[in-house]
Amino acid sequence: MSEMRIRTARCDDLARINEIYNYYVVNTPVTFDVEPYTMERREAWFSQFATTGRHRLLVAEENEVVIGYAGTTRFRPKAAYEPTVETTVYCAPEAVGKGIGKRLYAELFASLKGEDIHRFVAGYVLPNVATEALHRRFGFKVVGVFRENGRKFGKYWDVCWVERPG
Repeated sequence: MSEMRIRTARCDDLARINEIYNYYVVNTPVTFDVEPYTMERREAWFSQFATTGRHRLLVAEENEVVIGYAGTTRFRPKAAYEPTVETTVYCAPEAVGKGIGKRLYAELFASLKGEDIHRFVAGYVLPNVATEALHRRFGFKVVGVFRENGRKFGKYWDVCWVERPG
């Protein structure tokens, strides 16, 4: 049995991160991107993360293969929003249901202790029982649902927004 480890993401993880994310772009409504990310776009996205500070990116790795990732990004560009970060978590489709999201979030929140973060926020498409349970487990509370605010696959989707203290 192999052991999973959580570590800071590196540039050489980007192709696998892209592969995981693009699966969800093409096959599910969980992201409202409708076109797969190019590597150029993924590299630009990666530039927002650091090993210290509010914006981090971690990966879960098993047998030297990335099987999931979680991070925190800027919530909005205006300066007053700086102490609020948005979380994201994705698992490789073949690794869903193995507790990877839980391990990633636990490590992510532990790594951010002491940072100037007042609120963590997250949005997820409904229905999404697993993501709802994950966020509830980490103390997120529902603050609202935007009804039919995204259209993908010819259907409108609701998005639930949650938050927790930093």
